Amino acid sequence: MPRGGTADHDALMAWYIALGSLPIIVLGLAFQDSIESTFRNLWLVALTLAGFGLLLGWADRVGAKSRPLEELTGRDAVQFGFWQALALVPGVSRSGGTITGGLLMGYTRSAAARYSFLLALPAVFGSGLYQLAKSADTFGTAGTPSLGMTLVATLVAFVVGYFVIIVFLKIVSTFSYKPFVWYRLGLAALVVILLLTDALDANPATS
Repeated sequence: MPRGGTADHDALMAWYIALGSLPIIVLGLAFQDSIESTFRNLWLVALTLAGFGLLLGWADRVGAKSRPLEELTGRDAVQFGFWQALALVPGVSRSGGTITGGLLMGYTRSAAARYSFLLALPAVFGSGLYQLAKSADTFGTAGTPSLGMTLVATLVAFVVGYFVIIVFLKIVSTFSYKPFVWYRLGLAALVVILLLTDALDANPATS
C-alpha cells in the first residue's frame, strides 16, 4: 500500500480504474458496427461461452492466486482493461474475462473479482448512458417504455446486481469457479442444440 495510507491507495485505485477503462471505450467505438452485427452470431456466442468457460477454469487451476489487490500496477490495470474489452464479443462475459485475466496475472480470487466489480462501474454506466442518449428520441412513443420507467428499471437492476456481486465475492473467496464454468458449458450446449434444431436463428438481428 502507498505510504500515504488508505486515502492515497484509494486515489491511486481511481486512476487505475480510469486507465483500465480505456481499452473497452476505444475498442467499443472502433468496432461498434461489428459488435452490433457480426459478433451477434449465436454460433460465435456458443463458442465464446464454452471457450472462455474452459479458459476461466484453467486460469483458476494454474494461477498463483497470491497477489492482493494492493499490488495492482498501472500495467496490470491496462491488462485488466483489455481482458474486459473481450466482453465486447457476446458470450465472453465482462466479469469472466477480467477475472480470468486477473487469475493469470497471479491475483487472488477475491482480488480479481473485486477489481472486476470496480472496473465494471464506468463501463456499465458509460454504456447505459450511451444507449440512453441513442434512444432519447423514442421515449414515450407507442410500444416503448417511458424515460421514468427506464430509469426505475435501471436502478432496480443496479441494486439487485450489487447484492448479487456481494454474494458472488463471498463465494469465490472460498470456493473455485467450477460451478460458473459448468454453467457456461451447459449454456453453450443448450444454444448449440437450439441452433441445430432450428429453434433459434443464428443471426436473429438480420432475420
